Amino acid sequence: MMNLLVIDWVSIGVKTGQFILSFSILVVLHELGHFIPARIFKCRVEKFYLFFDPWFSLWKKKKGDTEWGLGWVPFGGYVKISGMIDESMDKEQMKLPPEPYEFRAKPAWQRLIIMVGGVVVNVILAIVIFIGITWVWGEEYLPAKNLKFGVHADSLAKSMGIQDGDNIYAIDGRVVEDFGTVVPDIVTSDAKKITVERAGQKIDLAIPDALIKNLYKKAGKRRAGDLSADFISMRYPAIIDSVAKTANFKEGKFAKGDTLIAFNKKAFQYFHEYEALNKGFGDSVVEFTVKRGADTVAVKVQLNNKGAVGFFRVTPYAMFGTVSKDYSLAQAIPMGFNRCFETLDRYITGIKQIFTGKVNASESLGSVISIGNTFPGVWDWQKFWTLTGIFSIILAFMNILPIPALDGGHALFTLYEMVTGRKPGDKFMEYAQMVGMVLLLGLMAYALGLDFWRLFK
Repeated sequence: MMNLLVIDWVSIGVKTGQFILSFSILVVLHELGHFIPARIFKCRVEKFYLFFDPWFSLWKKKKGDTEWGLGWVPFGGYVKISGMIDESMDKEQMKLPPEPYEFRAKPAWQRLIIMVGGVVVNVILAIVIFIGITWVWGEEYLPAKNLKFGVHADSLAKSMGIQDGDNIYAIDGRVVEDFGTVVPDIVTSDAKKITVERAGQKIDLAIPDALIKNLYKKAGKRRAGDLSADFISMRYPAIIDSVAKTANFKEGKFAKGDTLIAFNKKAFQYFHEYEALNKGFGDSVVEFTVKRGADTVAVKVQLNNKGAVGFFRVTPYAMFGTVSKDYSLAQAIPMGFNRCFETLDRYITGIKQIFTGKVNASESLGSVISIGNTFPGVWDWQKFWTLTGIFSIILAFMNILPIPALDGGHALFTLYEMVTGRKPGDKFMEYAQMVGMVLLLGLMAYALGLDFWRLFK
């Protein structure tokens, strides 16, 4: 059972705030993509809601023909256009003859534009966001070749032949520049081969078909969304950068530049080895051996109940050096387009992996809980806009799928009408809408159930 006292409620609050703001932006702009062409083509829009409002709304105001409101179920939003069979399932209105202001009275090409408007806006939004991110923040990354101590290989990496101290050189023949892209590239490109540098030699290693599934399986047992921690990580020494005022020293003290070399007389070289030795020592006095210049010094310190000492290490980014690139607006524009469609390509690859069995749906699917958990526990505008851009292009793709109840389903029926000259009957559209809603609600319930299962497990 979860201990509510050890949950970081501040972090959860920050994640929740970023999630709500991000999806409010996405939903409002998506629905404006329907609203604006609907008004241009003189359709009456009865409601414009952020979030859903079953039984009651948190706020609403009537302006002209449109009721603007805020619902209480934060799973999306909607516009209700007169004469359109949508999630409102307003059958009484559909029994009456069509009025000139109704959606069903408009030509097929106008209805098609109204239906795909939300998707178009989400694509444009994603492109604009990625252009802005590139222009404002540029790029900063740790080159894979800078890792002078190589990588630490976890059990999965070792099972395919990667060894501690190896450097990652290439994936499927593509030279790796940014170390942070190694695992995402393997997962999203269905890579078959990884090349490592070992003792001055380049060695090709086959990537097993089951690797991606095993990565998701291990990540699911620990925490969703961080596959890299169960494969490879940077190997670097534990060097003291600064010491917190809360550190409780019993004998001696740490100093800036100290290198930790032993924990309770057990020697180690790298930070991940220290983390392994430190497990289970919470709320106890331990002894460190540190190298300080030419001297070796013993330091005794009282750990807190989480096993923390109270020091900040020199990060591998500061130790090995990062590459920073700035871009003008003119340079950022093509990069924003590329980044948008690369994100879409990776997402489609992930969907294919589910349908081909390379990834178990139960380990990779998630609901709003998983989505909210992808936001950082501290407010970071760069990460916020990056995730918003990613979710915007994903929302566009999901909505254009030819499934009844989604924009793509309505667009498909409209295209059928334009090609054949025959309009699907209102009864058919009602049943198609109901089937689509049942499918979507079932998928949402399944994903939500998976998230609750992971939380309580």
